[in-house]
Amino acid sequence: MEKIGIIDLGSNSARLVIVDMFGDGHFMVTDELKESVRLGQDMDRDGFLKPQRVAETIKTLKMFKRLCDASGVERIIAVATAAVRRAKNQRSFLDEIQATCGIRVNVLSEEEEATLVYRGVINSMDIPKGIILEIGGGSTKIIYYNRRNLLNYATLAFGAVTLTDLFDEDGVSPEEQTSRIEEFFTEQFKKIDWLKEVDPDTQMIGVGGSFRNLYKINRIVRKYPLNTVHNYQFTTEDFLAVYGMVRVLDVEKRKRIRGLSPERADIMPAALAIIKAFTDYLHIENFTLSGCGLREGIMINTAVPLTVERPISDVLSYSLATLAHYYGCNEQHVENVVHLSIQLFKQLRVLHKFPRVYLKVLRIAASLHDCGQRVRFYNCQAHSRYMILASGIYGATHREIVLAAFVAGCHKREDISPADWNRYKDIVSDEDLEIVKKLGVLLRIAESLDRSGQGMVKGINCDVLGDSVIMKTDLAGDAALEIRQAMKANAEFKRTFKKNLEIL
Repeated sequence: MEKIGIIDLGSNSARLVIVDMFGDGHFMVTDELKESVRLGQDMDRDGFLKPQRVAETIKTLKMFKRLCDASGVERIIAVATAAVRRAKNQRSFLDEIQATCGIRVNVLSEEEEATLVYRGVINSMDIPKGIILEIGGGSTKIIYYNRRNLLNYATLAFGAVTLTDLFDEDGVSPEEQTSRIEEFFTEQFKKIDWLKEVDPDTQMIGVGGSFRNLYKINRIVRKYPLNTVHNYQFTTEDFLAVYGMVRVLDVEKRKRIRGLSPERADIMPAALAIIKAFTDYLHIENFTLSGCGLREGIMINTAVPLTVERPISDVLSYSLATLAHYYGCNEQHVENVVHLSIQLFKQLRVLHKFPRVYLKVLRIAASLHDCGQRVRFYNCQAHSRYMILASGIYGATHREIVLAAFVAGCHKREDISPADWNRYKDIVSDEDLEIVKKLGVLLRIAESLDRSGQGMVKGINCDVLGDSVIMKTDLAGDAALEIRQAMKANAEFKRTFKKNLEIL
């Protein structure tokens, strides 16, 4: 296993992410540190990075280096974006970093930066056609892809920090400033010819710190139960409510908004004005947030070098395999249980009548049903439930994650308290509870049929005859233990599916 540090030196903030590379194509973030350095502030006057900002950045990078050394980081990948890319004193700044911090910083071109953002998104989301809006401190990127292929990108030389500086005029209200930024950015969008050709059904995806803060504010307002920014769905109505609140307040009042980072309070109106102009220009009614962007693009390219050429084909399977590995699950047992769960789902469709989308839910639950054992064997299904809820699974919606968590949480016995379920009432419905119970029974049987973890039950053939389900097993050896365990689900199976269960 290799431990690497990734430093992203942006126009607004500097961020260090420490990552464990498992050596088998998977990785996991183990630490993170962020500092607001405002490197791009006041650059528009003469194109130079200001001495105060340079000093603050050097101080931050020394701190990052010390944490990397203390954490056993073997390699640092450091990149810089818009502010450093445009700086007239770029060379002297990079030389000073090298001399004082021992860190070599690679300045990304516009194309390299857009490509890494795209790779972070496409390898973590199951959205085949999207348009990415990434708002940085010194630039705004628009990236269009279809069928998981990057088609076009544009980098606008204005971000939340530079726009705030540009439109900061004495005597002009915050509301008027944001209106001017909206008008300004609408004109910038009109200059991008291919933007007019974007398909109307293309999903907008928001990336960057401003979108993360937008999520935090909205989560508090909605009392949203799942603390996961990745794949969070935003309606323009919800966005406009936040925008309307933020744009009329002065900086000191903005700092008191729950969910909004005080360090971002001064530049947040400009960022929201960009989003408003963009959603208006493309007539967007809702958008999805991505918790992955440039840094994740670097991580994925490092862990899976083939992604430089083409994206991961099955984002969900890759994510589940990473989590199963990280949680120390028995990978052969997981594979067996997933296989048997899928067979049960397909062969008993005449009973449950669920569409294929619920097979995805069952697959997530089957892949991570044992992860709770990392906490404690006893009551491990309950631990599995909250670990799935907190895992940030790629390639799954929030609803699918919640359903899968409860399926895994009742795979040993039906144990769903009304209080636990009602906590997620904004994501799932009362009707979903019956779906969870039925999928939980299927998972319990599948897990029981691999009780020894030796793959004794290779396959299942189910016949629904009258008031009974006859389950014939294809065996690789003595499966008395497995069949005995699976038959303990008979009472629950009968209560759920109104059929007796027989296993041969």
